[in-house]
Amino acid sequence: MSTLLIIKIVIILVVFGITLLIAMYSTYLERKVAAVMQDRIGPDRAGPWGLLQPLADAGKMFFKEDFIPKQSEKWLFIFGPGIAMFTACMTGAIIPWGGTVTMFGETFNLQIADIDIGILYIMGFVSIGVYGIMIGGWASNNKYSLYGAVRASSQMISYELAMGLAILAVVMTTGSLSLKDIVEAQKGGQWNVFYQPLAFLLFIVCAFAECNRAPFDMAECETELIGGYHTEYSSMKLGFFLFAEYINMFISSAVISVLFFGGYNFPFMYDLGLSANAITFIGVGVFFAKIIFFIFFFMWVRWTLPRFRYDQLMHLGWKSLIPLAILNLMITGGWQIFKDSF
Repeated sequence: MSTLLIIKIVIILVVFGITLLIAMYSTYLERKVAAVMQDRIGPDRAGPWGLLQPLADAGKMFFKEDFIPKQSEKWLFIFGPGIAMFTACMTGAIIPWGGTVTMFGETFNLQIADIDIGILYIMGFVSIGVYGIMIGGWASNNKYSLYGAVRASSQMISYELAMGLAILAVVMTTGSLSLKDIVEAQKGGQWNVFYQPLAFLLFIVCAFAECNRAPFDMAECETELIGGYHTEYSSMKLGFFLFAEYINMFISSAVISVLFFGGYNFPFMYDLGLSANAITFIGVGVFFAKIIFFIFFFMWVRWTLPRFRYDQLMHLGWKSLIPLAILNLMITGGWQIFKDSF
């Protein structure tokens, strides 16, 4: 087995482990953020400052009774959370976590796979993810679950349109569908958020809807649908649905950082006089700092804004975000033609 193949396998395992770890501790961070905003303490019993709370929650999930409703479609009921978890994990495969590293006589990128159509890969898996929710809700044979699944599918399909149009503006600006190329085009502080501020606002709003996060968590609205599409789920099947949401939030934060905030790039990175490897590892730390900021932003919004009504949600998507995204696309296209002419 070649050294490069071993390195790639290690990168895969590290990325997968970090994804699960951050998703797990996002549950802890969310409860702490909620506690601060509501003048409470939050989890503080399991370990120092409650740091072992995610492990306690995982143990509780594993040992809960795992049942399948008698009237459900058994195999689809099982496949639903599996699809949601699988699609959430697969999107991290093309995120460029850092630059180039030279070790053990090999030079490689801190990225599992650099494919030319990275943006289409992400959008493809995001669109498949809705099947996990839809299948799980329908297979439960519960009207509340079915309502939640229908809401989730229509919501995600609607907001994918505006999200795709926002991404197209970034693609037109950088001239590539590869996430690696998009990051490299933002060197020297030339972040896309300065050139595409409207696309950034559109993308982050759509990311809330795609992740089923408040104020767009209509698919699991407790006041109307009990638990929505996962009402009938328990134990680790329910855990997979909940965990997939936090993984999607982590990946969405990474994609926002890559598309609009330079990814692992940071100002004056080549003026420090450090080795290439040192700059790369500092860039990795900067990238994760950006990701953690956006994860916090997701949580901040959840505990700040009230939930939308479903008609308001669809009105915003179809009558506001999509027209604005098309307008932004036209302006970007006009600017590209004008720039190339002079």
